Amino acid sequence: MSPLVQFLRHVSFPPDPYLLPTALKSCPALPLTRALHAAAVAAGVTLDPFVSSSLLHTYLRFGATADARAVLDGMPQKTVVGWSALVAAHAACGDAEGAWRLLEEMRRGTAGGSGGVEPNAITWNGLVSGFNRSGCARDAVVALVRMHGEGVLRPDATGVSSALSAIGDLGTEAVAVGEQLHGYTVKSGCRLGFVVTALIDMYGKCGRADEIIRVFNESCHMDVATCNALITGLSRNAQVSEALSLFRDFLAQGVELDVVSWTSIVACCVQNGKDLEAVELFREMQAQGIEPNSVTIPCVLPAFANVAALMHGRSAHCFALRKGFLHDVYVCSALVDMYAKCGRVRNAKRIFDAMPSRNVVSWNAMIGGYAMHGEAKNAVRLFDSMLMCKQKPNMVTFICVLQACSQAGLTEEGRRYFKEMQHEHGISPRIEHYACMVTLLGRAGKLDEAYDLITDMPFEPDGSIWGSLLGSCRVHGNVDLAEVAAEKLFHLEPDNAGNYVLLSNIYASKKMWGGVNRIREMMKDMGLKKEMGCSWIEIKNKVHMLLAGDDSHPMMTAITDKLKQLNIEMRRLGFAPSTYFVLHDVEEQEKDDILAVHSEKLAVALGLISTSPGTPLRVIKNLRICDDCHEAMKFISCFEGREISVRDTNRFHHFRDGKCSCGDYW
Repeated sequence: MSPLVQFLRHVSFPPDPYLLPTALKSCPALPLTRALHAAAVAAGVTLDPFVSSSLLHTYLRFGATADARAVLDGMPQKTVVGWSALVAAHAACGDAEGAWRLLEEMRRGTAGGSGGVEPNAITWNGLVSGFNRSGCARDAVVALVRMHGEGVLRPDATGVSSALSAIGDLGTEAVAVGEQLHGYTVKSGCRLGFVVTALIDMYGKCGRADEIIRVFNESCHMDVATCNALITGLSRNAQVSEALSLFRDFLAQGVELDVVSWTSIVACCVQNGKDLEAVELFREMQAQGIEPNSVTIPCVLPAFANVAALMHGRSAHCFALRKGFLHDVYVCSALVDMYAKCGRVRNAKRIFDAMPSRNVVSWNAMIGGYAMHGEAKNAVRLFDSMLMCKQKPNMVTFICVLQACSQAGLTEEGRRYFKEMQHEHGISPRIEHYACMVTLLGRAGKLDEAYDLITDMPFEPDGSIWGSLLGSCRVHGNVDLAEVAAEKLFHLEPDNAGNYVLLSNIYASKKMWGGVNRIREMMKDMGLKKEMGCSWIEIKNKVHMLLAGDDSHPMMTAITDKLKQLNIEMRRLGFAPSTYFVLHDVEEQEKDDILAVHSEKLAVALGLISTSPGTPLRVIKNLRICDDCHEAMKFISCFEGREISVRDTNRFHHFRDGKCSCGDYW
């Protein structure tokens, strides 16, 4: 029994209306609250307004809404404060139906009890704030609109910020209400720092990047919370350049940015394809004495993965280990993904096996890692283990499994999983699943079946579907079906130069130079240019970026010399460049020159001259590896005695002793 209760039982005078409220205010647990309530009943003081109000608020503090309602029902005079507290508590618990019902009871009064009480500003603000905290965004906005409809009530700063947060969660459908609330804050002078932050956050979630900047510029507040909201809002709207510029301005102006600020800008860069900038910002963050937390690590790991910065990823892994972050499922899942994308799928599996708990993201990362490396059997085996562990797969899981089947040519298995997804797991196939199936069938040479699947889809196929079919047509040289797919793509994605280039490559492989010239003229008329090939390689803890045809790298002369040496050696061993897919109808020697400057060859040459003999090389490319480079990597791995890993947009290719892990099925 609590010392406080023992004291109340043994004192010579009963608890009075002054002692009980003080005891209730400091009460640490619900059982003790009920004991004090019993003492109040025994002393006959429960009808005292101070005692009953204290009991009601203490019960609500512990979430005991039923006990609080019983106290309210026992009050001879039910006050607006008591009703408001109970209504807000139900809203904060996510009980929208109960909160609205209580509001109506408050107005009309209870049968046999006192008359009704009109809600005031405290009631409505509590309702809005409670709904927002419990994730009932729509009810929070409805409460705000009804509050405004009363004609006499106005939200306070807390209510405004809560309402703005709820509006942001609803997105564009509620932005008109957000604009009205913005106008109210301007007219009423309700422009406190946290209100400005809430406005920026709301406009960011509603896709109004222009308003984000305007609100910030019109505000005299520049605290860290506002700066963080600004960076996050710009990131959501793909305004990465503006976010980076403002972040630098904040640093120059001496704003004391915290770990949230740095994490936000790193995440902004990663989400918008600025991986090298994210890596540099992470290093700068540490140099300035800002220690990463368990949110920062999974935010920056995808950047390391995207540019194959394995040493940086290992450093982050060691840091997470020292700080005890490896119990965090999101940190570990990000590490699994990073190691897999950096070519170290065995390291990824070790992290996965050591995880104290796993969620669907963890399983997907590991299954996707196996798929990326062409290890379909391991991917399928792990998927079976996932089901045995009673982990429910989601749509992403089946994308990973279907991709694994596609990489290894497991056509029948892919068909089976596509059916099981629908009939056994209740997951309706989305466009991504159909794209996987089109790729699976197309790469297996079943182009007509892939086309039939597209025509039978329950929704209109998008660019990913037709792009999958066009890619398969290139592999099998099917010009007729390629033209059908390409025409669809030209309509859906008129500005995507890659589609034109792919069709032109198909024409070139058949020496149909008239078709090649027609595509070139189309691209010229539309102002389209082929996407520049780009590759990344990490050497001595530094990531180097090589562009096809670009000679700006400081070691380009040595790289070029190495490529010439490689070319001589390859030709001596019988290698002949695969020039059939080169876009231009030009002389063979000119085609050789075009192939020689592909970015993955530049990256490998840089690796060869910058590392010790026998050191494995890891290269990441932004496009698919071409046939010529694929064959060249086999030769180089053989006579240089190197393991060379190249990750293109589709999968990993591990070259060793003149062979590729894909078995030339790619």
